[in-house]
Amino acid sequence: MENLKEIVKSFYTECLTVNKTSNPSEKMEKLLAEDFKSINAKETKGKAQLIGQIGFFWKLIPNLKWEPQEILQDGNRVIVRSIFSGSPKGDFMGLTLDGTKSFNTTSIDIHTVENEQIKTVYHVEEWATAIQQLTVK
Repeated sequence: MENLKEIVKSFYTECLTVNKTSNPSEKMEKLLAEDFKSINAKETKGKAQLIGQIGFFWKLIPNLKWEPQEILQDGNRVIVRSIFSGSPKGDFMGLTLDGTKSFNTTSIDIHTVENEQIKTVYHVEEWATAIQQLTVK
């Protein structure tokens, strides 16, 4: 089995992390399978929905950074433990923020890769921790 970690890592560095060198929509069009699914406890999103959400996050959190701390591969599944952080400016999860407060929290994702594209990702983010950090006075 080939090393799929670099394919998945590029999702974090070129799509989730705001940067000046990549276009996340273009990158995700190539990186995600046509029948891609993003799955969490609340909902399942398709490729177009995720691309739209990431574009929105790039505008809302202009310093969004998603840093993999550990990347493990088991067959065609790649598990990533990350720290993600940023300073939202605008309406964010029921809060109105001006970019002066920031969050720093964690996520765990399990990606399935087929034909050098991400087909599914099961994910859990500690958004409750982020909200708590953003509401501290």
